[in-house]
Amino acid sequence: MSDESGQIRRARGKFAAMATAFFLGVFNDNYYKQAVLVLAVAAGRTSLQGVAIFVFTFPYLLFAAPAGWASDRFSKRSVVIAAKAVELAAMLVGAAGIAWGNWWLIMIMLGTMGTQAAFMSPAINGSIPELYPGDYVTRANGVLRMVVTVGILVGIAAAGFTLDVAGPAFHGVERGRLLVGAGVVLVALGGLAVSFRVASHPAADPGAPFPWLGPLATLRDLSAIRKDGLLAFTVGASVFIWFSGSLQVLLINPLGIQELGLSKSLTSALIVSQLMGIAAGGILSPRWAKGDGWHRVLAPAGAGMGLAMMALPALRLLPAPLVVPAVFLAVALVGLFGGIFLIPVESFIQRRPEAARRGAVLAAANFAVFGGIMLSGPLSNLLNAHWAPTTGMGVVGALALVLSAGMRVLLRSAKWA
Repeated sequence: MSDESGQIRRARGKFAAMATAFFLGVFNDNYYKQAVLVLAVAAGRTSLQGVAIFVFTFPYLLFAAPAGWASDRFSKRSVVIAAKAVELAAMLVGAAGIAWGNWWLIMIMLGTMGTQAAFMSPAINGSIPELYPGDYVTRANGVLRMVVTVGILVGIAAAGFTLDVAGPAFHGVERGRLLVGAGVVLVALGGLAVSFRVASHPAADPGAPFPWLGPLATLRDLSAIRKDGLLAFTVGASVFIWFSGSLQVLLINPLGIQELGLSKSLTSALIVSQLMGIAAGGILSPRWAKGDGWHRVLAPAGAGMGLAMMALPALRLLPAPLVVPAVFLAVALVGLFGGIFLIPVESFIQRRPEAARRGAVLAAANFAVFGGIMLSGPLSNLLNAHWAPTTGMGVVGALALVLSAGMRVLLRSAKWA
């Protein structure tokens, strides 16, 4: 058995623990967040979607530098365990907020969850290159992305179905809200328990100084990425796909509940269909994004995603019985092309930086990504205020098509492409 094969075999158990901890955290984030978004839309308070996304993502910008520092300064296992402990505390607050419909508690919980996720993300993503040889990182990342996608799928689907559960209220609390609150606390407990099985490696840079400048330090790290043309391009591509994906979710909820008149369960199922497409795209992506020219798959995938979104407004012209199935199919195609785009981008950002700087680079990339996601909140409110959700999706699709064409031009002219 070669050294690399032995390393891969020995890493399986620790990778499984890391993936499980990540899965449970992603499930909780999306289960709770989707429940909040659906409740806001169902109550006619669609603009709260944008507020919720802003509150959840702002900590990623504020704490990106300390998160990257912690990932390099301490054992990544210690960071993951601490983040899971904070998740449990946040879920206790969030459970009370959603049970009694207290939007202040809900927003406090979302902000706290955004903070713990900001610290956990570079620790988890930076652990993969510590576990596996370089040639196996893309494959391991694909497996982890599939696990995470399943967590998102199950979380979003379960939110709609849980809220639709009928039954007598408990001390004035609706059955569905009560189940959501209890569920997130139990899952957080499980995630904390599993986190103790995550692999322990020495800190990558134990002498790293604390970034007292906060976001300014992250902007400095982000600016330094420009020295590596291909890495800078890839971070930009990551911002594009995550901004687009967040905006789509904020349009799909009102599309299902308000425009199509679907139940909470079927509205969540729309997002699930998109995520199933992403999972399929994640499987297909490594077959096409190979070798030094892996990035050449990005522009066609982005264009395919844009065209699928642009088709949504025209689907309203179909006979009534065909509209809902056609929307599900179009949304799944959006996810398929998005998955083809996403996997090689995330894999490259993980393995490109040197080990001592990996945490800081991943945190800087997260800073840029979540800046884009945060902007999707107010933009979705603007689109939902002036257009039907399908029209808004068409507008976002046109933007994706233009940006994909720009990628194509840049890749043809760049010396590093």
